Parts: sequence; C-alpha cells; structure tokens
Amino acid sequence: MELIDTHTHLDFPDFDADRSALLAESRTLGVRRIVVLGVYEANWQRVWDLVQSDADLYAAFGLHPVYLDQHRPEDLQALGDWLTRLRGHRQLCAVGEIGLDYFIETLDRERQQALFEAQLQVAADFNLPALIHVRRSHAAVIATLKRFKLKRAGIIHAFAGSREEAREYLRLGFKLGLGGAPTWPQALRMHRVLADLPLDSIVLETDSPDMAPAMFPGQRNSPAHLPAICAALAGLMKISPQQLATASTANSCAVFGW
Repeated sequence: MELIDTHTHLDFPDFDADRSALLAESRTLGVRRIVVLGVYEANWQRVWDLVQSDADLYAAFGLHPVYLDQHRPEDLQALGDWLTRLRGHRQLCAVGEIGLDYFIETLDRERQQALFEAQLQVAADFNLPALIHVRRSHAAVIATLKRFKLKRAGIIHAFAGSREEAREYLRLGFKLGLGGAPTWPQALRMHRVLADLPLDSIVLETDSPDMAPAMFPGQRNSPAHLPAICAALAGLMKISPQQLATASTANSCAVFGW
C-alpha cells in the first residue's frame, strides 16, 4: 500500500528525539509523502528546514486560528514574501493551516474571519490549494468558501461534519481529510457519514502529533500510524484498505498536483 499523510506537524518538538527514525519507519510502512504545515510565522523556517532535509516531505505555510494572539499584522505580508520566494518549488504544496475555530471561545471571531479571508486570497493569488481547520464553524467556513470559489480548492482538515456539510464542501471542490478521530467507537455520527462519502472525496491524514487513533490511545500520533488508520476507516466504509489507500493517494495527488 502506498499512502500520503496530508496533514502533520512533524516540526514540533514532540519529534525532536526520533524524527529520522520515525520517517524511516513510516517509509517502510508505505507512507510515501508527508505534508508538514506551518501554523505561525515563527515556525515557518523550521518547517522549511525540515522539508529540505527529505525529498518526500512537502511544506504548507499559514497562520492558524488557534494562534490568533501570536499573529501580527505584518505576518500576512511575510506569508506573501515566503510564497513569492518559494513559488514553483516542488516541495511547496499549499497555504495552511488556516481556518476558523469556534471551539475556543476566547478567540475573537471577527479577527479570525479577517485573517481567514486574507489567507484565502493569498491561496487564490498564488494558485495554491488551502488546507483548512474547521472546529464548530462549518457554516461560517462554507459561506466564506462560497464567496471565494478557489480554483484549486484544497482539503477540509479533520472533517467531522454532517452529510450535508460534506456535500457542500464537495460541491466547492474540496477533499475531506480523515484521520484518527473517526476510528474511535464513540464517533457514531462520523461512522454514518463515512458510509456515504464517495471514494473520490477522501484524503488521509494523521495530524501528528495530535489526534491519535483508537488503536494507539494516549500515544503521540505519527505518520507510522497511517496504515492502521487507513485499515480502520476502510473497515467502517466496508471496503478494503487497499481500495481506500489507492483512492486517497490519487485524491491527494490531484489536490497537490503531484
């Protein structure tokens, strides 16, 4: 099985002790490409340095809504500067992680919205896909994406919405990122949604080091868990792991132009 992990934070200190060994293990298990996402201006260089150390890693740069209080007005200009400098580089693949987070109630929604829209415009300007964080904010994200109508669309990270929300994203050209969360027995709504999702809508992800699957409870998540996540999700979808791996890999390549 060949797999692509479309969403990781492998630059985080959680991996400092064994990153090289973990990448080697993931490769042995069939994980061929891994996307590493920037979340605030101060970690973009770390992401890029990591990606430059391994030809199978790819970088996305963005200003994550959860770090809203760390972002400065000039960081948007810096994002444009980074993307201008790296334009056309084979290891630059997207704008992200960007989006809206209504789960954390202390995050100013108007500031989040303005930042999200500015970064969607950046994605449009550079003709890059957008990797989008959505927590308790599907209606606002969908309404915003309908206004922007991105040509390259992108991925809705850690999709946990309803059938109707899934349909709205698919109409807009987005793929749905699935990882560890739906593998848990209590994720009953997602189990029902999964059964209805077309195979051409799904990409796989881990969100390493977060969102460990049910098979590795309480552990640091990693790309090495992706085959087990693929097998568990395929079981819920009543298809073979190979079918899901083949489809999700093709879908990922379509998003990123690989």
